[in-house]
Amino acid sequence: MILNILLFVVIASQPMLDIPPPDVPAYQAPPVASYQAKTLREYAAPEADQGVALDDDYFYAVDNTVIGKFERDTGELIERWIGPEDGAIRHMNSCYAKDDKLWCANSNYSQTPMASSIEIFSTSTLEHIDTHSLGLMDEGSLTWFDDVPEGRIAGFAHYDEKGGLSFKGAEFSGVVLFDREWRRMGGWMFPKSVTERMAPYAASGGAVGPDGYLYVMGHDLPEMYVLGKPKMGPTLVHIATISVEAEGQAFSWDTNGQRRMGVIDRRRGRVRILEIPTVSAPADVKPFRL
Repeated sequence: MILNILLFVVIASQPMLDIPPPDVPAYQAPPVASYQAKTLREYAAPEADQGVALDDDYFYAVDNTVIGKFERDTGELIERWIGPEDGAIRHMNSCYAKDDKLWCANSNYSQTPMASSIEIFSTSTLEHIDTHSLGLMDEGSLTWFDDVPEGRIAGFAHYDEKGGLSFKGAEFSGVVLFDREWRRMGGWMFPKSVTERMAPYAASGGAVGPDGYLYVMGHDLPEMYVLGKPKMGPTLVHIATISVEAEGQAFSWDTNGQRRMGVIDRRRGRVRILEIPTVSAPADVKPFRL
């Protein structure tokens, strides 16, 4: 006991080291570059209200329950698929063409609770050929999806106004990573610099570009946001903003690997082909596809 007391006295009598607190720097978001897209061509398409998809020879204008197939060379209407209003397919938004199929994001917007599905059409006939229901999703309404090496990346929307929930605003919109069987593998939230520009809505269109980064557009503004995976943390990195001659909504990259895409002007019923400038990204921001 005496030895323990003496040891305590010796230890307690040692001088305390003066250790300064850590100097924690304030976070500095990477600068957001600005670019301007170039309009190459314009077509008349009354179905161009929600989005457009492209393949080598045709473009497909989308309006909730209607798809119009048009020749890219002439702008001639080839075929239409028309579903009943307020039917099983209520709100098709973003579509893309791959493997002779048109893959479309559908939701029950503006109903709540929010439910979503993937609807698949033949690009040759516009016949509806398959469906996959995601059912009720806490993430919100499915507005777009695309292929990535792990499976699929998809955007889900919440809204401050029509079609929204009282306890979840537009800031709850996000991006989810799925495997090929639509099992959730991860996800990210949008940075404030993007959600504040898209509010009171969310990303109506999204797709991975030829450079592997994610491109999204909101509901109204004539601009596109380029995003990358963060080195750490759950928030996407806002790399650049591109001014475009479009009114938000869903879009589609060209299938030839060039930096061209189709966008819409919903008020005028137009589809436009744009050339998108090359974007420089910080070295520590990762793409979604290499």
